[in-house]
Amino acid sequence: MIADYLRRGVAAGGVAGIAYGLYMALVGNPLSAYVEHAAHGHTHGGGGLVSETTTALVSAGSGLLWAVLLGGVFAVALYLLEPALPGSAGVRSYVLAGAGFLTVSGVPWLALPPAAPGAVHQYPIGVRMQAYVGLMLLGAITAAAAVLAYQRGARRHVGLGVVVGAVPIVAVAAALTVAAPTVTTYPDHPADLVAAYQGLAVLTQAGIWFLVAGAFNALRRRRSERGQGESTPASDDALVG
Repeated sequence: MIADYLRRGVAAGGVAGIAYGLYMALVGNPLSAYVEHAAHGHTHGGGGLVSETTTALVSAGSGLLWAVLLGGVFAVALYLLEPALPGSAGVRSYVLAGAGFLTVSGVPWLALPPAAPGAVHQYPIGVRMQAYVGLMLLGAITAAAAVLAYQRGARRHVGLGVVVGAVPIVAVAAALTVAAPTVTTYPDHPADLVAAYQGLAVLTQAGIWFLVAGAFNALRRRRSERGQGESTPASDDALVG
């Protein structure tokens, strides 16, 4: 039943959220502070123990909530879409995680990369938000096209399926890289520091998605080992019937 998926997804989100919250408190926040202060030519001098502790707690809490929400959405999406995804039950979770990352972060960030502290925005926030929503839609279409292309190619050979499935992703990435305008500038930041900040942001978000998928699979295996079986999604029942 969907309730089983949702409980498992929320629990998996909690696991990912703890890891993400710790990352933000121990790495993300100090890195953001360093980037902000490096733009002014000096290192982080500290904002006081109380201020830093509060920031760490808020970041850890918001990271946990974000991952729990993501885990719930992931679980519902997996329940509805699992029969249409390729691979075994465990592989399907990772396929959905990859599709989710492409939709929410991967494709949008090709045109609207995560902004480092001190960024100068070239467009108002309303325009950026509308563009981001449109890019999320493009990301969802790209992910769906990649899955469909893989399934067609895999009928002949799995390797061919992987190559064909990568075509929509590569095409969209190339088009956005060439056509997207400059939306943020960093007149006071070293280019390599901004690139490192953005690269870590991308890797972190990808890590959350795949940690949710991994924890979800681990919880599913644990349930199976206890002999409780696996609920069949309603959509899967419809396909079987």
